[in-house]
Amino acid sequence: MAIYLNEAEVGGLLDMPMVLGAVEQVMAAHGRGETIDLPRQRVRLPATMTHLLQGGVPAVNLSGLKVYTSAGGRNRFWVHLFDATSGDPVAVLEADRLGMMRTGAAGGIAAKWLARADARVAGVFGAGWQAQGQILALCAVRPVERIKVFARNPERLQAFCTQMSLETGREVIPAASAEDTVRGADVVVTITTSPKPLFDAAWLAPGTHVTAAGSNSLARQELSEAAVRRADVICVDSREIALREAGDLLPLLEKGRTQPGRWVELGEVVAGIRPGRTSDVQVTLFESQGMAIQDIAVAAQVVARARERGLGTALPY
Repeated sequence: MAIYLNEAEVGGLLDMPMVLGAVEQVMAAHGRGETIDLPRQRVRLPATMTHLLQGGVPAVNLSGLKVYTSAGGRNRFWVHLFDATSGDPVAVLEADRLGMMRTGAAGGIAAKWLARADARVAGVFGAGWQAQGQILALCAVRPVERIKVFARNPERLQAFCTQMSLETGREVIPAASAEDTVRGADVVVTITTSPKPLFDAAWLAPGTHVTAAGSNSLARQELSEAAVRRADVICVDSREIALREAGDLLPLLEKGRTQPGRWVELGEVVAGIRPGRTSDVQVTLFESQGMAIQDIAVAAQVVARARERGLGTALPY
């Protein structure tokens, strides 16, 4: 029986350890060549945009798609799952929180494999919905004690820091400036829609890990070319997707200042196929664009939990 899970049901079934585990496993499978993932497609109309990601994860016997619409400053997300053997529909999930947590988990898995093991201070650019997932995941994989957050709206920033301090049990505080956010941080996370670089590359200390999760189009660029060139290791979730969407990398690629062969995929690192960080003084960079297989893997866990608890509405398929 195919089921529909609404946002409240999905949110009640999610937790960060489960999402981290699902994303780590599927990325390792991707690194071994055991999944199929297609780059995002977009349909642009005068008032709306529709975004589509597709993939297949044989390990959970599912294929599926994530679709979301953008209009009026708002995004709406759904994940559709199909049985990879029979082709029958399995589930449709409302996926606002699911997407936020899987995006955070991708950053968390990158930090687990690329950040120094003793990372204790983080700097985060952005205080929106997606920043929550990044902080929750980072706190789950590294012994972070202090998180400095920088955002444009002071009132929203203070409320965000108060909320995240309560959720994580860590010291989450407003940063005084962009420079304050980066200086002294072992991990720097950018999760904004900024069209221009957020900080000066000179502020990055040796050994810093950077997760850049906001630039998934040419219209966005959170990191300067100098910041990208500081990276000893450039890691992407998918080279194929990065070549289409990584607004931080493509300007350097066009100028011949980086090459896709230099980029390692996160799944390759997790699977032990290619190295990630090899010394404590390296600057590492993870460019996160997002993959359908991540959504499918997390949704599979949510659906399994829903069936165990008798949740969901039957669909007339």
